[in-house]
Amino acid sequence: MCGLIFHYKKDGRGGKYKKKVCRALSRMAHRGPDDEGIVDIGNAVIGHRRLAIIDLQASRQPMCDPSRRYFLTYNGEIYNFKELQNRLKFHWDFKTSGDTEVVLAGLICLGRGFLDLMEGMWALAFWDNNSERLLISRDRMGKKPLYFKSWQEGFVTASELPALKDLIDTPLEEDIDSTADYLRYGYYLPGTTAYRDIKEVLPGHLLTWSPGKKIEMSRYWSLKINGFGGSVDQAQEKLRETMILAVQRRMVADVEVAAFLSGGVDSSLVTAIMAKHCGVSPKTFTIGFSEKSFDERCYARKVAEILHTEHYEKSHQKWDAEELKRLIMEHIGQPFADSSLLPTAMVSRLAAQHVKVALSGDGGDELFSGYQRYQARAILRWYTRLPLVLRKNFDKLIKALPEPMSHHSRSLLKKAYLFLDVTDRLENETPYIAPVMYSRAMFERLAPELSNRGHPPPCIPAEAQLDDLQAMMASDALVYLPQDILVKVDRASMAYSLETRAPFLDRNVIELAFSLPRKWHRRGFKGKRMLHKAFSELLPKEIWSRRKQGFGVPIHHWFRTGLGEELDKFLSLGDAPIEQRFVRQILSAHRNKSRDHGYRLWNIYTYLLWKKSQ
Repeated sequence: MCGLIFHYKKDGRGGKYKKKVCRALSRMAHRGPDDEGIVDIGNAVIGHRRLAIIDLQASRQPMCDPSRRYFLTYNGEIYNFKELQNRLKFHWDFKTSGDTEVVLAGLICLGRGFLDLMEGMWALAFWDNNSERLLISRDRMGKKPLYFKSWQEGFVTASELPALKDLIDTPLEEDIDSTADYLRYGYYLPGTTAYRDIKEVLPGHLLTWSPGKKIEMSRYWSLKINGFGGSVDQAQEKLRETMILAVQRRMVADVEVAAFLSGGVDSSLVTAIMAKHCGVSPKTFTIGFSEKSFDERCYARKVAEILHTEHYEKSHQKWDAEELKRLIMEHIGQPFADSSLLPTAMVSRLAAQHVKVALSGDGGDELFSGYQRYQARAILRWYTRLPLVLRKNFDKLIKALPEPMSHHSRSLLKKAYLFLDVTDRLENETPYIAPVMYSRAMFERLAPELSNRGHPPPCIPAEAQLDDLQAMMASDALVYLPQDILVKVDRASMAYSLETRAPFLDRNVIELAFSLPRKWHRRGFKGKRMLHKAFSELLPKEIWSRRKQGFGVPIHHWFRTGLGEELDKFLSLGDAPIEQRFVRQILSAHRNKSRDHGYRLWNIYTYLLWKKSQ
């Protein structure tokens, strides 16, 4: 993959800011170790770091047209670029064999409408030097990052926050509404960051800017649910065709393409399609833990044996605080509470020792109803109809027992505790935007001055409001997926110069999945029914029937040892809008094993880690 920078300032003529752009590019060397390019033209400086995947020797960036009017710096892969090149060949004399020139030619010849023809992942900056007009854009689901800051006569944009901060001369202030969002959800809402003046380009949007003019942001794609007109059998066949094509498209590369293999349904299915329908025996990579309840390696090993992949695995044995700090501060650049960032980075590091590209199963849970919370919401329908006295007695019975510290996939009592957590948070998750980390009462105790703060929740398309479960799936696809999962995978993989591609995030797969009735995806407690029906023969029954586990991390143990002590020290530093006494109470409850607050403590810890560095 790559990293991009665009810098404009009215007094920038003569490359006055070129050294600053060079420094910012060096901060993103991990995103593109193969090449670096910088162009200064007029008041603009345009930079690029390249990880060469297609057309390895040519396709250097920033790329310009023969007249040197238009310039493109671009991060991503367009999987249908050869089809688009054929469409443009009568309007453009192509000099390279990669996708970058296709994007440049398409934007020049067809304008912003060309974005809707592109299938892939991208973040780009397209500069018309004659009219001094900038267009920047992100892919439909927000797989590739892009941040910006604008003012009357200036504009800067970059692929990562730490690099963007190097381009900004003025002090940055914490956005307290974003802090409230982060503490609630564990990540920042679409379009926002930890900083008041730095914004994120929204997925599926383009933004245009010219000096002295107001920014114009418009949507070029949105999730629409039109309804599938055929039978279940026809839907299965359509899903097979669409998913296989999505995987085949993501095999387009001039380097070897491998796969992450966790042993779960999604990554196993992607690997199986590569092996059975793409004619390859891919290298596969998995990470495990010494703590058995978090270790999935046996399932990954079984799939690898069946598919005859060249399989690599590694076990995580000890806590690495410095690695966590490096990932958050040098790559994400703001608080981030998904602790599976660590194993994602580890499996990326393992894969990067052998390949430059790996396919992943990201998006399968959101599109095909795989998360445990969908099951919990289904149970809630029944639970809330019970007499109040029965519910209170059930709560007392469960809370009288110490909460297990094992993974929820191995403990019914742990599942019961998590279910009670869902019932406590129900008010805060209605209407549902994304999973929250605290009930309303608990959040008021944690951060009373933030209880009424936060950004307005993103607008979910009205078409998605078919029933409560499908509304949850749509919200997760449009909020949780781009703000948590895709941030985690992009930063963790690019930290080791590894490109990841997600077949489930193909536009046709997304639109097909959301066109199907929810009951075709989930019935009772069983999700991913449509995937199972369409691809049952590709994986053993053991994989289809196993309990969902996810890429969990045993943080409960870490907070009972050294990490808890470090959190306690952070609390003493002051000036954070959280109640130290309350945090120490939940840390104490966690240490004495009466409650598992590991993921909440992680949420607080990463915020204080970032706050300490400001």
